[in-house]
Amino acid sequence: MFVDFDWGAALVQSPILGVLILCSVLTLGFAIERSMYYHRRGGDTGAVVRRAMGAVQRGRLDEAVEHLQELKHPLGEVAIGTLAGFSRAPQEAEEIMHVMLNQQKLLLERNTGLLGTMAAVTPLIGLLGTVWGIMRAFQAMSKAATAGPSIVAAGVAEALVTTAAGLVVAVPAVILYNYLNRRQTTMLAEAENHTRMLCVAARSAVAQVEAQEAAAGSGAVHAVRRSASQARVTVPV
Repeated sequence: MFVDFDWGAALVQSPILGVLILCSVLTLGFAIERSMYYHRRGGDTGAVVRRAMGAVQRGRLDEAVEHLQELKHPLGEVAIGTLAGFSRAPQEAEEIMHVMLNQQKLLLERNTGLLGTMAAVTPLIGLLGTVWGIMRAFQAMSKAATAGPSIVAAGVAEALVTTAAGLVVAVPAVILYNYLNRRQTTMLAEAENHTRMLCVAARSAVAQVEAQEAAAGSGAVHAVRRSASQARVTVPV
């Protein structure tokens, strides 16, 4: 069916089909770019998170940052920025984490909205092509003063082809758009959850160090008091 169709004549007579071809090229380009980007930013974060968690529990935030730098996943950037902020001002770690998550969200959303736009617009463009083809068919009928199949065939074929072309572009675009949105939500949720766990471990490590320092200071005070008490004891003559 498509082999025998005169695509050249359809492109000349119907600018709508040319617009749909342009939309299909743009959609394919955005789809390839986004798919490659998400593939690079993916990967298993479990092993790196376990190593980073062990370093944080030992109070080695610099070592944890070195482990997290191995990740291309959004978790790497979010956790590194949050731990760096925690080391400077622990009370601001929550706000810094939200800022880093928003930055990663902007990177993940780039060009994804264009896929959604193409998925919504191309069926409407195809519908416009359908109306255009039917108008041409009726115009041909009025000029020929007859309703023979050969008169209306070209217009009807053009109408059906543009409708089909719009759906062929829109359906994969919708599928990919929904998939990328789901991937984005999952990746950001994973980054937030692991970053919160690292912050909790960092606070526990800091509290443990402070408790040890307090215990050491209390022991030193008791030792000084005992020494002072012994110094005040007089030996009877």
